[in-house]
Amino acid sequence: MSFQIAIDGPAGAGKSTIAKLVAERLSFIYVDTGAMYRAIAIGLLKAKADIDRDSELQKCCDEMDITIEYHDGEQVVILDGENVNPLLRTEEVTEIASKSSANPIVRRRLLALQRELSTKYNVVMDGRDIGTVILPNAQVKIFLTARAEVRAKRRYLEFLEKGIPCDLEEIRRDMEDRDYRDIHREISPLKKADDAVLVDASELTIEEVVEKVLSICREKGL
Repeated sequence: MSFQIAIDGPAGAGKSTIAKLVAERLSFIYVDTGAMYRAIAIGLLKAKADIDRDSELQKCCDEMDITIEYHDGEQVVILDGENVNPLLRTEEVTEIASKSSANPIVRRRLLALQRELSTKYNVVMDGRDIGTVILPNAQVKIFLTARAEVRAKRRYLEFLEKGIPCDLEEIRRDMEDRDYRDIHREISPLKKADDAVLVDASELTIEEVVEKVLSICREKGL
């Protein structure tokens, strides 16, 4: 039987960073669900699909062949036979993924794949609805959060490090707007699962958060 760790939380809370490190420490597979939604976005861009038309979206999703491979423990997303990892973080893909990921057609397309991976491997999976929708029976559920100003500062510093011009206040406003949309969206809203452990990382280092998650895993018998 596989062991599943679900990490949910708002944008900028550090979910992916923590999930990757926890997976590495435990020799688990890290499933980057965001990358899967971005792969769908790449397919939609290539097809020049109108994402506001459900019939067009459904046709594209049905025709896409999306698989996940693991090379030296790293997730590689294969779209129609092509490794699309180098394309996942472009601005255009990010914009389309943000819009299309809330559509139930897209979410249904990936739900089965994500659940299939969780039965094949011991996994750490992060997102907005992992513990509530994707892996409702996960042995460990974490709701990772931090104050908006802390999350905005972290994102601001990430952009600066990459040489991307940015404004801290604008990032904070965008993050709060995204929080509101994620919490109030009709399909799979962002919320803490009833049996999830709340971890507020506002005043914690990355290592402290990782150790806290590992401690919770040990308490669950891992």
